[in-house]
Amino acid sequence: MLTSMTINPVAFDIFGWPIYWYGLIIGLGMFIGISLGCREFKSKRFNEDFILNMLMWAIPIGFIGARLYYVIFEWDYYRHNLSEIVQIWNGGIAIYGGIIAAVLTIYWYCRRQGILFLFILDVMAPYLLLVQAIGRWGNFVNQEAHGGPVSVAFLRETLHLPEFIVQGMYIDGTYYHPTFLYESIWNFVGFAVLSYLRSKPHLLKEGATTALYCIWYGCGRFFIEGMRTDSLMLGPVRVSQILSLILVLAGIIGFIYLQRDKYRIYYSEIRGF
Repeated sequence: MLTSMTINPVAFDIFGWPIYWYGLIIGLGMFIGISLGCREFKSKRFNEDFILNMLMWAIPIGFIGARLYYVIFEWDYYRHNLSEIVQIWNGGIAIYGGIIAAVLTIYWYCRRQGILFLFILDVMAPYLLLVQAIGRWGNFVNQEAHGGPVSVAFLRETLHLPEFIVQGMYIDGTYYHPTFLYESIWNFVGFAVLSYLRSKPHLLKEGATTALYCIWYGCGRFFIEGMRTDSLMLGPVRVSQILSLILVLAGIIGFIYLQRDKYRIYYSEIRGF
C-alpha cells in the first residue's frame, strides 16, 4: 500500500485514461538516451533509416522482454492474476530482461544488414546507463525497488537527502533505504565515465565500451541488489546478482580480449555506411 505517498503516481488523465509518472519518467529517459545516441550515430555518418528501423524493433521487443522476465520469476503470483500481466503501468519490469531481449534483437538486425554489432552497442552503452539512471526515479514514484528499513536520522543526517525523498521512503510506517537512488547515482556516474573514456581517440577499441558497461553496471547492481527487499529469486539466491556476476566476468574477459586484439580497430576510427 502507498500510505504515505507524497507524489500521486497518476500524473494526469487523458479522456479518462490515467497517465502514470512511472511511464512518463521511463519515456523521458528513453527519449533523451535515443536522441543523444542518434546524434552520435549521425556524427559517425551512419544511415539514419537504419538506426530508426533498428530501434523500432529493439524498443518494443525490449519492453516485452522486460515484462516477461519479471512475470516468469513472479509466476506464483501472476498465474492467479493473469489479467495483471499486461498492467505494466503498475510497475513490474526487469531491466535485465529488457536488455537481453533488445540486444538479441539488435544482433539479429545487424546480421541482416551486415553492420558492426559491437560498434552499435558501443554507441548505445553509455546512453543506456543514462536511461537507467533516469528510469529509476519511476521506481521512486511507485515506492518500489527500495532497500531494508533505516531510521529517519540516517536519511536526513547521514545521507542528507532532500525532504521529498525522505518522505517518499516512508512506506507503511517505516523508512527504507533509497536503493533506487543509489543505482541512479551509480548509473549517472557510469554514463559520465564511459562517455569520457570513449571520447579519447585511440583509447578504446571496438567493443571495449560495451565490455566496460558490463563491468560497471554489473558491479553496482550486484551490491545494490543485495540491499533490496523486492528481488526476483531463484530458490535462495537473487537472480539479478547471479546475472550481475556473469555480466562482470564476461565484461572483464571481453575487455582484455578486445583491447589486445591487434586486428580490431579503435572506436574513434569507425565510420558509417
